[in-house]
Amino acid sequence: MSSNRTKSNTNENKIEYSNESDVNQSSNVGVPSMEPNGIIESTWTELVEEFDRMNLRESLLRGIYSYGFERPSAIQQRAIKPCILGHDVIAQAQSGTGKTATFAVSILQRIDMEFKECQALILAPTRELAQQIQKVVLALGDYMNITCHAFIGGGRVNDDIRRLESGVQIVVGTPGRVYDMLERRALQSKNIKMLVLDEADEMLKEGFKQQIYNIFMLMPENIQTILLSATMPSDILEVTTKFMNDPVKILVKKEELTLEGIHQFYVDVQREDYKLDTLCDLYETMSIAKAVIFCNTRRKVEFLTKNMTDRDFTVSAMCGNMDQKQRDIIMKEFRSGSSRVLIATDLLARGIDVQQVSVVINYDLPNNRENYIHRIGRGGRFGRKGVAINLVTEEDRAPMRSIEQFYNTKVREMPMNIADLI
Repeated sequence: MSSNRTKSNTNENKIEYSNESDVNQSSNVGVPSMEPNGIIESTWTELVEEFDRMNLRESLLRGIYSYGFERPSAIQQRAIKPCILGHDVIAQAQSGTGKTATFAVSILQRIDMEFKECQALILAPTRELAQQIQKVVLALGDYMNITCHAFIGGGRVNDDIRRLESGVQIVVGTPGRVYDMLERRALQSKNIKMLVLDEADEMLKEGFKQQIYNIFMLMPENIQTILLSATMPSDILEVTTKFMNDPVKILVKKEELTLEGIHQFYVDVQREDYKLDTLCDLYETMSIAKAVIFCNTRRKVEFLTKNMTDRDFTVSAMCGNMDQKQRDIIMKEFRSGSSRVLIATDLLARGIDVQQVSVVINYDLPNNRENYIHRIGRGGRFGRKGVAINLVTEEDRAPMRSIEQFYNTKVREMPMNIADLI
């Protein structure tokens, strides 16, 4: 990913403090700080603990409070200010802690409301996440009369072009469709001042990396870049040195990533053949508001959907081969509650906030350890409680231990009184 269109980056000396009182509470970039419980490591030491103290537009504040936010989450207290001030930012925090609102508020504060051209570009790895980001931006900007549109595969290109011609200030999209719009010159980059990569660890892997690079090459020289994710592996951080300029880093330590409020359990099923019966037994003993069941393959999703339907369970299923209309219908049914159980591949593991998801079941353990945190983050969003249950065969025991070691957590055997925890 080398080019003369890349940014310089300086290395910081990492100093850890056990308590925030050890450091001066000023907007000092380059001196890491920690919460007393050691959760967040940051090169930005200023905390703003109330939205009213962020010097935000009155119309934006109205949107924030109307959306239901009362006070900023830990990541919002740290990351909104440097984003608004124009710094490049790498922000990592647990799933469900308000990362989307962090960059949405920052963009809405920085945007010129009178200028109708595109000023901010947000990239997301899935269509569903792009659409959800659009909804959050529009909701927070409800009193600002701003325009935000999601450009995703599966829709008509001509419709997207017409929408751009009518004026869009904030563009959200998947890399393929956004790059297509840039190539056609339907999307003009000259006025874009902010580029956001949501779920950046996924966006900078091999599947997307070249597309992201191509998009970045078409951006203005001085563009502000913001990266957000629940996980940020070291190789991804290394890639960011190519196109970020001395970024503010707000990073959660890997071993602290396991979510508070999520009870994690395993059920020893011994063999793959016993998983289906175990799953059905679970459902007959628990009263569940909403649940997501994760499988590793489309074939497994189809197998489980058919077998649970044959046993008179009402379930919905979603995987990558579905067209956009099917996906939208399924998500609408699940959000409304007409379908309470959703069986899915990791397509759904990132960024989809469905209220009242009380249980996440890993029918298969994820192939990728990083996806474990994204999956179980469907429950317990932004402080709500939840339960994660892993169905573990003999072959799964080593991967389960690996996940425990990776996150420095303990996944306990499921107790008999599981229903009391949901």
